[in-house]
Amino acid sequence: MAGDHTSIDNKGDVNGCLQEPRVYRPTASARKDSGNKDLWPRPVAQKWMVMLFIGTCLLYCARMAMPICAVTLAVVFQWSKIDSGLALGGFFWGYCVTQVLGGHASDKIGGERVLFISTVSWTLITAATPLLVHLSSHTLAVMTGARFLMGVLQGVFFPSLASLCSQRVVKGDQAFLMSAMHSGSALGTLLAGGIGSLMLDRFGWESVFYCTGFLSSLWTLVVWLYLINGDVILEQMDTKTNPQPGVSRTPWLSLFKKPPVWAMVVAHMCMCSTSFVLLSWLPTYFKETFPHAQGWVYNVIPWAIAIPSAICGGYFSDFLVSQGWSLPFVRKATQFIAMGVSSMFLIILAGSVSFPTAVTLVSMSVGTSSLSSSGVSVNVQDLTPSCAGALYGFMNTMGAFSGLVLVSLSGYLIEVSHSWATVFSLIILVNTLGLVVFLIFGDAHRVDLEDYSPVNVI
Repeated sequence: MAGDHTSIDNKGDVNGCLQEPRVYRPTASARKDSGNKDLWPRPVAQKWMVMLFIGTCLLYCARMAMPICAVTLAVVFQWSKIDSGLALGGFFWGYCVTQVLGGHASDKIGGERVLFISTVSWTLITAATPLLVHLSSHTLAVMTGARFLMGVLQGVFFPSLASLCSQRVVKGDQAFLMSAMHSGSALGTLLAGGIGSLMLDRFGWESVFYCTGFLSSLWTLVVWLYLINGDVILEQMDTKTNPQPGVSRTPWLSLFKKPPVWAMVVAHMCMCSTSFVLLSWLPTYFKETFPHAQGWVYNVIPWAIAIPSAICGGYFSDFLVSQGWSLPFVRKATQFIAMGVSSMFLIILAGSVSFPTAVTLVSMSVGTSSLSSSGVSVNVQDLTPSCAGALYGFMNTMGAFSGLVLVSLSGYLIEVSHSWATVFSLIILVNTLGLVVFLIFGDAHRVDLEDYSPVNVI
């Protein structure tokens, strides 16, 4: 449905527009914020989008290096299952530490700088990990520490990306940008699982870390030479030292009193936790249920489907906004597909199905759930563009913790019930809870304004 109160025509040449949609301006005070000098020009936006997509892909390649090599490392260094769990879990604990801090820093000094500094740091750690492990007699402690630092440094990435999207990209292109970046994570997972496994078998586990570190260093070099060090970084100090009219100077206490903020946080937590469960337990489900099936089929196809699904979802979402559909409706409709429709496929999967049917259902569920990147994941730019990075960091931290809890609970349910139907039922229940809260209390009207008033459109 169209909502005239949520958009105005923007037919002029907007500095930073990838296409020419209508810009969401819900209130009179928000309309006063018409300065677009922080937005990327079209050529710059296109360059950054390509580089951020590649950067997200490399980020996940580095993140997956340890899981891919975990079995080999356990054999070489005689680690137990508990030891391997400590090394693998180090990343996630570090990942929760810097989410809010990274987002806040990006809001203040610019997401480009934070992304670049963090990427340089985790690139060095990735490349140096094999050397540190071989030089030390305490291999488990070194690997766990390296993974913890990797999590700390990579934890700022998506909050910084959210801040960057809010500061540099017009409203009508934000969903596509976030969707493209999330599809890069799926591509990185596929490349790490495919090429990384081949390198592990032929050249040893060290090659996976060296290769990922080398490619990431090339990314940082290109970004520095052609984007950061050029004249494409526009000054933001004026807008940072002089707050926008109508934006509260101390928004945090009031922000967490607003239902749309908590609706977004709850939906994001539910979405992250169910994604963690699927990512962690689907290989085990297929291996135990269909022991003679080829592993590459169920490890590759679902995530390959997620890439075009996320990109198409983001493009279609921005298209609806450009055609005048209200932002609350677009965000909620997209999230309904991501959490509601994806759960419907899992309902069928909870029964007795054949291997081709199971792969199809999982692929459809993962593919539709990827549309969350153009739903609740981009909702933070709608609600709080002035502090999008910090708030995204908070909700991502909550999502990571809830994911760890739900993954552990799923393992307990499998052990006790000996039925995968209980796990799929748990996912459906959590998704339903998050979706209902978001549909009832969610919004896309700015809440960091002094004259905020809710506009709920389902």
